[in-house]
Amino acid sequence: MSRYPADTDAQAFRIPVLAVVGVGLIGGSLALSLKRHGVAGEVLGLSHDPVSLQKALELGIIDRVADFEDIVQADVVVVATPVSAVEAVFKAIVPFLQPHALLTDVCSTKQQVIAVARRVLGKRIGQFVPGHPIAGAETSGPQAAQAFLYEQKQVILTPLPENHPEQTDLLTRLWEACGSTVCIQDAATHDRIFASVSHMPHFLSALYMYSLLDADQADLKLKYAGSGFRDFTRIAAGAPIMWRDIFSSNRDCMLEEITRFQRCLEQARQLLESNNTEAFEAWLTAAAQARRDWENSPT
Repeated sequence: MSRYPADTDAQAFRIPVLAVVGVGLIGGSLALSLKRHGVAGEVLGLSHDPVSLQKALELGIIDRVADFEDIVQADVVVVATPVSAVEAVFKAIVPFLQPHALLTDVCSTKQQVIAVARRVLGKRIGQFVPGHPIAGAETSGPQAAQAFLYEQKQVILTPLPENHPEQTDLLTRLWEACGSTVCIQDAATHDRIFASVSHMPHFLSALYMYSLLDADQADLKLKYAGSGFRDFTRIAAGAPIMWRDIFSSNRDCMLEEITRFQRCLEQARQLLESNNTEAFEAWLTAAAQARRDWENSPT
């Protein structure tokens, strides 16, 4: 079955042909990292955007612009598109996916992607190992790709019952070759966790920026915004289509987080209204300590 060495050393194997569907920040960075570490042989780039493909070619992210028919040559196929595009991409890939090939994704939500994969791939679902690298930036496109993006980062894999251990092992070695630490989770746990620590922070950052659009003296307020404002709102500049898809595909978990946050916001409002400075300070102290504990905790 395997075309790869049995050695489990992440540096001891090579992917002859890697196909990346979506050559922006996430997909492009993966291609650059694997090329830098000598893991990927030829890198094929696929995208609905010919401008992005040409840019990725110029930057050395990919070696060749490809069509879906070229997937027949690929040993590993990485889908790095917004969630809304995954179904169409899987449908385009499956006629050309070779029996030995590994298919994976980098989407920030997993349950909906897995449901789509089951529907489209059918009996070939065992070739799909879902993944999610915990890395990113507010920039997008091939020009944002970084060869070092995944170093000392975590990657979550949510393997399926149908996956062969060899496929999961290959994907683990792929990410370890990029300098990442790989963790295994079930998809439902993944989506609950990342609704809380990834999706909700972006939601709140975007919400706050949106709230300033029609605020009184918005221009004047923004003129005096400093580093704290910059840090808090940085992620609001992320790609709108990608985040729209993340919120939508993880809707139930997001709604739970919003409900929980609304309760906390109301409690904080009551503390402020009551002018109970002692209780308000205790609330702030608990929040500050939690932040320091997180920052100082081992990864």
